[in-house]
Amino acid sequence: MQRIVIDTNIIVSSLIQRGYPHLIINDLFIEQKFQLCISEELLAEYYEVLARPRFSKFQDFFIRAEALLVEIESKATKFLPAITLDLISDDDDNMILELAHECLADFVITGNTTDFTFPTYKQTKIVTPKEYWENYRPD
Repeated sequence: MQRIVIDTNIIVSSLIQRGYPHLIINDLFIEQKFQLCISEELLAEYYEVLARPRFSKFQDFFIRAEALLVEIESKATKFLPAITLDLISDDDDNMILELAHECLADFVITGNTTDFTFPTYKQTKIVTPKEYWENYRPD
């Protein structure tokens, strides 16, 4: 089973629109077709970002976010990264790579192509939701 780290921007997008992030979360993660890897730090970031007032303009956003966070907490596998990286200027993005390193992730799925400018980190492919859905999604 694929091990995947999902950047927070994908979680947000999955709750706002019906594109690739929504398909990845609802058709694959909820159905447990891959192993979602999280850390306490990443989970805390999910909670912090999803609680931002600016998302109140989207209908039922907070209710759907809360339900998704419950799913994540019950189905994801937690890891405690043992390394600290400083490869990207944004510490939150380094946190993603630290987790990918620890869990031996197959993929990091992110919409942040500004900071993640490299296609791989060690054994982990760094892909957009569209790339993942079209090329790597499990059957």
